[in-house]
Amino acid sequence: MFLNREKELERLGEQLRSTEKTAVLVYGKRRIGKSFLIAEAAGSFDGQVISHMCAQTTLRGNIDLLAKSICTGLNLPGIHFDTLMDIFTFVSNLNQNVLIILDEYSYLKDSGRKNEVDSYMQSVIDRLPGHVKLILCGSYITVMTELLEKDNPLFGRFTDIIHLEAFDYYESAEFFPESGIDRKIANYAVFGGSPYVLTQIDSSKSIKDNIVHLILRDTGLLRIYIESVILKEIQKAYDIRIFQVIGNGKKRYSELNDHLSEKNSGLLDKQLKNLMRMEMIEKVFPINKPGDKKKQFYEIRDNLLRFYFTYIFGNESLIFRLGEDAFYDLYIQPSLNEYISRRFEQMVLQYFRRLSLIRQITDIYDYGTYWYDDPKTHKNGEFDCVLKRADGYDFVECKYWSRPMKMSECREEEKQLKAIEGIVCRRMGFACSAGFSFTDDRYELINGENLFSKNLKFQNDRSSH
Repeated sequence: MFLNREKELERLGEQLRSTEKTAVLVYGKRRIGKSFLIAEAAGSFDGQVISHMCAQTTLRGNIDLLAKSICTGLNLPGIHFDTLMDIFTFVSNLNQNVLIILDEYSYLKDSGRKNEVDSYMQSVIDRLPGHVKLILCGSYITVMTELLEKDNPLFGRFTDIIHLEAFDYYESAEFFPESGIDRKIANYAVFGGSPYVLTQIDSSKSIKDNIVHLILRDTGLLRIYIESVILKEIQKAYDIRIFQVIGNGKKRYSELNDHLSEKNSGLLDKQLKNLMRMEMIEKVFPINKPGDKKKQFYEIRDNLLRFYFTYIFGNESLIFRLGEDAFYDLYIQPSLNEYISRRFEQMVLQYFRRLSLIRQITDIYDYGTYWYDDPKTHKNGEFDCVLKRADGYDFVECKYWSRPMKMSECREEEKQLKAIEGIVCRRMGFACSAGFSFTDDRYELINGENLFSKNLKFQNDRSSH
């Protein structure tokens, strides 16, 4: 099932149809759909396709394995090549259309000395003829983004660069077209937007059944995926407690420092920067205080990983003793709505992003969280969904409810907001998953149907990143 990558597919197709030199970089986190996208594009390539998986071995070993893939793909007897350049020179001289895909290029890169393999590939790309197409693909984002830095030999060599990211709430919901609004929201809140993860969900079963079967069981596919793939990659170089401390919320740098006992060591700074480069965590600034480092927060980017560290990590033995169903009933069910509510705020912000990208709204200068300090009550806090306009801010209260929101409840929320000194509220809005029991033009009212409207679909389904 190919969904929501039409823009990237068209870009890759244009490269493969070109008569000019073609060298494309495709990168993104694991199980984000890179290989699936490339295979879809390669299916219409007019020529021989050679898809090679680089290995965690020596440079000599990688050259020999690539030579074997080339000879097998071209139906040739085994040939020995001394260098990468020899391989590509040989293929170029065959005078036939060939697409070579080097998957997990970071393994090949790491098999040589610093920048050695990249230097070889620079020479390869510089000499590529139009009938030989090259795609480099990789999952280790920190390694792959090094190829885009000015001091790297491959800087400026690629004819296109495609960075695949996880789907947002709207795109994720297209995996479950028959599900109701509440279920679409819950699926994204718990499981996130990875195509691999979304294809594992059985929407004919309850959210509890999916959580128990896929995450709580130690043999669950997504439990194995998290612990055997994602966490192993993180634990090689980073303190896993960073994720445990952040959990389902946001944490200031000082809070992380206090919990991890890393004061003044500099190690936490380095780890946070690298984890952001890996797209595992993100730094969030209030839109009204973008330069105030005391108001910046860190949070986990992926909803599935967030769910794991909120409920599973550190509780493995308890899950084993109680059983998965009992653990869900006692430790997850009582707070699941609150967990989903926090993610619902994230979805509403993504809704406004879509409106901006398709130009249904054109006067939003920024959107995100808003920090306030109330001198009257000596309290401070944060609003999670706020739009910055030219003449002030629109505040949107988000409610993941099973019943429609009433007029009296909206007025009470507005009253509480206006009681805070120093806030410039241009307009009040409300987003309620179950809708509203009233209409009122004074408020912007967003219901579940609005969030999943067909009008929100991007042209060609996906914006360029």
